[in-house]
Parts: sequence; C-alpha cells; structure tokens
Amino acid sequence: MSTLDKVSVDIAVVLGTTAMPIHQVLRLGRGAIIELDAAEDDEVSILANNFPVAKGTVVVNGNRIAVEVKELLPRLPDAR
Repeated sequence: MSTLDKVSVDIAVVLGTTAMPIHQVLRLGRGAIIELDAAEDDEVSILANNFPVAKGTVVVNGNRIAVEVKELLPRLPDAR
C-alpha cells in the first residue's frame, strides 16, 4: 500500500461569506439565519487544508448534497 493512501486531507466547501460585528455573533443561537454574499447558483470554493484547490457547483440528489468539481485551480510555485 502506498504511503499516500494514509495521508489525511481536510476538505471544506465555502458557499459564501459575510461580515458581522462580534456582538451579533455572540447573540447567534440555534435556528439563526446568517445571510451570505452568494446566490444558490453561484460557484463554491473547494479548500484542501484551508488552501483553495478548485471551484465547483452544489448538486442536490434527493436528500443528499454533493459538490461537482468544475475547475481545478493552478498550483502556486513552491515558495522555498
């Protein structure tokens, strides 16, 4: 088995962002709605270990949600 098979990568999908004062964040509770700067058809950013690696779209199939990769982002040159 390859050693890469044992490497774990955290994947995150960013649907949108917003900014709000800390006093509003502290008052958030269950059921709170946070409005994002995105529409439902907008692309999402796909991050690997908090580094942007791709863009995609949200796909809903029944009660399951997935992300379809549409574009791989270019890798930055190694900064050594």
